[in-house]
Amino acid sequence: MQPRAFEQHIAVFGESGSGKTVLLSSFYGATQEPQYLKRSFFHVLAEDIGQGNRLHKNYLGMKDEATLPLTTRFAATSYAFKVQMKDGSDPAAAKSRPFDVLRVVWHDYPGEWFEQSVQSPEEAQRRADTFRSLLSSDVALLLVDGQKLLDNAGEEDRYLKSLFSNLRNGVLSLRDELLEDGEPLAQFPRIWVMALSKADLLPDMDVYRFRDLLVAKACDDLEQLREAIAGLVEGREALSVGEDFVLLSSAKFEPGKITVTERVGLDLIMPLAAVLPFERHHRWHELTQLPARIFEGLLGRADDLALALLARTRLPGPLGLLMNLVGPDLLSNAAKLAGDKLRAVNAEALSKKEFLSATLTGFRIDLEKGEENQILLRSVR
Repeated sequence: MQPRAFEQHIAVFGESGSGKTVLLSSFYGATQEPQYLKRSFFHVLAEDIGQGNRLHKNYLGMKDEATLPLTTRFAATSYAFKVQMKDGSDPAAAKSRPFDVLRVVWHDYPGEWFEQSVQSPEEAQRRADTFRSLLSSDVALLLVDGQKLLDNAGEEDRYLKSLFSNLRNGVLSLRDELLEDGEPLAQFPRIWVMALSKADLLPDMDVYRFRDLLVAKACDDLEQLREAIAGLVEGREALSVGEDFVLLSSAKFEPGKITVTERVGLDLIMPLAAVLPFERHHRWHELTQLPARIFEGLLGRADDLALALLARTRLPGPLGLLMNLVGPDLLSNAAKLAGDKLRAVNAEALSKKEFLSATLTGFRIDLEKGEENQILLRSVR
């Protein structure tokens, strides 16, 4: 019997050389370390064993030989990971969980496709098909290359304008391919996080300074990108572009040495993909009263996530059908869980060995810690 999965997708955009392969290799490789496995309540498994081995090899090359992985060009690849809970609770309780496995899919969009013109109709179709494949993502990371910020110190606007305008033009060029009869899309990445990659190169840059740099140097270009994306989306009130920020660093890089244990922000990738959309979509629904069709699409399995966060179980039988209904109060309580209440739920889940709830509430705690450490800045809208 296949485990029941809750699936979330994250799309990653960045120019060639912005560090996407290194980020993903460092993220996955660290989850295979014995220290990580001892302290976590889950295993991170690559669904494609070959992909997992290649990512792990990249990580070991950095760790043991200070060797960076080869740059991939024009490679549009998706990587699926299963977050599989360790067996802690009794089998009867496990069967009544809303789901067993969290499935996170990372979609890597080739940076060259935003920097270079289409060479043939076949390539144009391939770009459109690849972009279409990531429309199921709730979250998109847009990588801002820390090395290029350094290279353009004092004139960062030159690089940032190029980055945002290339992405905007790429989105606009795909518009006719993506929209059927010009109708906007109900399913589309709605949370676009600005991510500073290679943050180790800018050690004095906290997330607030990163936000302020983008606003000061490329405010108009960021707004034009938002308008281009909004033109594809139904219910544009439920859209966040350039309102969330995160710092990411795969390791500390020194001549002849790569210290993979000195990472920044990579532990936030899973929480950003898994639980940020739930809380944000619920807030949008409360603030904007989205049309039912869009809301149902955004929160299609929100009841499962709410039950898992709060360590509630689904009861069997006819009575269970009634008792299992998730009301708006429970959904709201789960979406707004924070601070001391969040930590109390996490502690209770740990004491009962409810590792699914412990993991999801732990993800929410990680997001709060990211903000406290000025690595993450979440939108208040």
